[in-house]
Amino acid sequence: MDHQQVLRDVTVRLPMASTVAEVCQATVESLARHTPATIAVLLHVHDRLRCVAATGSWQVFATVAPDAGIVGRVYTGGAAVVAPDVTTDPDHIPVRPDVTAEVCVPVPDPAGRVIGVLDVQWTGPADLAAWRTTAERVAARLGARIVALGGPTESRSEKLLRHAAAMTAAGTEWDLMTAAIGAARDVSTLGAAVLVLGGRGGVRLGAPTGAPGELENRMRAELAEAGPEALRGIIDRAHRYGAGYTLGEAGHPPTVEHEPLVRAGVRTLVTVPVGPARRGGVLLVADDRLLRPDPTTVNLMELLAGQAWSCLDRLRTLDRLREQASSDPLTGLRHTGPFGQRIATATPGRTALLAIDVDGFKTINDTYGHQAGDRVLVGLARALEGALRQGDELYRVGGDEFVAVIEVSRPEEAVRVAERLTEAARRIGRTISVGVALPRPGESPEMTLRRADQALYAVKRQGRDGVRLAAA
Repeated sequence: MDHQQVLRDVTVRLPMASTVAEVCQATVESLARHTPATIAVLLHVHDRLRCVAATGSWQVFATVAPDAGIVGRVYTGGAAVVAPDVTTDPDHIPVRPDVTAEVCVPVPDPAGRVIGVLDVQWTGPADLAAWRTTAERVAARLGARIVALGGPTESRSEKLLRHAAAMTAAGTEWDLMTAAIGAARDVSTLGAAVLVLGGRGGVRLGAPTGAPGELENRMRAELAEAGPEALRGIIDRAHRYGAGYTLGEAGHPPTVEHEPLVRAGVRTLVTVPVGPARRGGVLLVADDRLLRPDPTTVNLMELLAGQAWSCLDRLRTLDRLREQASSDPLTGLRHTGPFGQRIATATPGRTALLAIDVDGFKTINDTYGHQAGDRVLVGLARALEGALRQGDELYRVGGDEFVAVIEVSRPEEAVRVAERLTEAARRIGRTISVGVALPRPGESPEMTLRRADQALYAVKRQGRDGVRLAAA
């Protein structure tokens, strides 16, 4: 075997390749002309060793964890591995069952940093020592050419898929919006992205990226200053005409809808509708440089916007289901599950529990029927909610049993709130009995509620329609 000829073949072919993928493929093909081995080049891309080029094999792993297999050991350790008998090396990854020997060497950049590996596997005899030397010299040339072409990178499609997975995993709307506009910046390579959402709650700006740049901050400030009507105009334009982008030519005035963005310093803009017209919004991807986005960039942004809306719609559906599961279907109040979670956080001496019972409710049901009883409960729930302060919480925990959880500075304040509730009930022609208790240090929430119930029944025994504070 003329190993010098191997090096000459690689040296001639590498400058002819114009992309990282072509360089890796040229290297693999040059080596394959001189040995029947299975050859692969794996580069470190976004926390994985990605197979960029390989000869025919029974199986090719598209990506490998940076610490998996002999290739991972070489990448993390930075030193070549020669395995004369792969059956004795526990790290060998069996890509085909007849491989007997393996040589794997690091691919370094000119500064010596490992950016990937060159892996060669044989099914028959080979001069492994000579091939190790040749592979290391080839790898050095390969690493230098890769860096000259910009280094190992993900394709934009690969980036989009990775970001789509991150958006699917987002647990909140805030996290999702942050992930979506971060993805838009990464995939488009433009400098800023902003999400504007419509819907029943009005038009609003989505969450900022994790590290918003100067242009994004200016865009958000100008859009907020422009107000809801201007934001609605931007959304309507995108949904009426579809995705759009500037051609980056000077001397062409922007449309009226986009003037706030121009004031922010935007010179390049991609606008993509998000979701349906009435409930959705628009994704704005921009740059303060005069660029020319291509149709492929816009298509990728449309795919990204579609994925973002699907994830957002799913989160909202889950939120509605959780709300329904945690709410009383008759009154709309939260019920026992959320109540148990709330009182578990009660602060001794500060959180008051107000146990509330409707006086004479059984008589209403027996005399007028359950539908009449339901109407009484709904009307009373609204009256009690109206009498509570902002931040106070009301739960329905039984048929005609309610509990209010309020924060107070002293017990007398809790009694005054309870008296407001009894007055609210009287105004709609009903009466209630209320027992008040504040948690003692070290007391369980269940015991506090039991003392509130005991105070309530004391009111019942004394004639109903009143308030009683449990002993401290």
